[in-house]
Amino acid sequence: MNSYWPEFFTVALVHLLAVASPGPDFAVMLRQALCQSRKNALLTSVGIGAGILVHVSYSLLGIGLIIQQSIMLFTVLKVAGALYLTWIAVQCLKARAGGVYVDTETGSPQSGFAALRLGFLTNALNPKATLFFVSLFSVIISPGTPVAVQAGYGVYMALATAFWFTLVAVFFTLPAVRRGFNRFGHWLDRLMGGILLLLAGQLLFSTVSGAELPSDPSTGMDQ
Repeated sequence: MNSYWPEFFTVALVHLLAVASPGPDFAVMLRQALCQSRKNALLTSVGIGAGILVHVSYSLLGIGLIIQQSIMLFTVLKVAGALYLTWIAVQCLKARAGGVYVDTETGSPQSGFAALRLGFLTNALNPKATLFFVSLFSVIISPGTPVAVQAGYGVYMALATAFWFTLVAVFFTLPAVRRGFNRFGHWLDRLMGGILLLLAGQLLFSTVSGAELPSDPSTGMDQ
């Protein structure tokens, strides 16, 4: 087992750089922390961590390579991700001054399940996360590494991701921090909506133009 520590530390470092980079996960997490209860923000961080397990699972099964090499499947994934980001962006753009985010479908405050689902789907439908994990499991992690050890790496990354976004949630739900954003919170919400729309547009543009996305894991999974 000791022989896998260098590989693990490499995986941990690359993952840290990736998860800390700005992208859909961070934008959604920031919005949740500033516009929702701390409980909902924490549930969203757990959902993002759980989404990591989806990418780890298909990478271990080899399905990730199939997705990466199939133009049609990867295009479907990118379009699905772009549409979901667009849906979130529209909810952000509907933000009104005062109060927390209200679900436009039910007209009631966001439920705990909805907060968890939001984090999970935001990460699971991120095609750049797909490329990150496929690259990670094919470039950095040796094919000779036992599946159980690789699965352990995956569990670590899921927990580390959830922990990172938990810290983000706790910090931005501090009363002093939230008071600082209180007066223009709805404008921040709309800004997050604009950013998510840009990310969705970037995904759709890359789909139409057929541009290749980077396969180097160091480019980050949350861009």
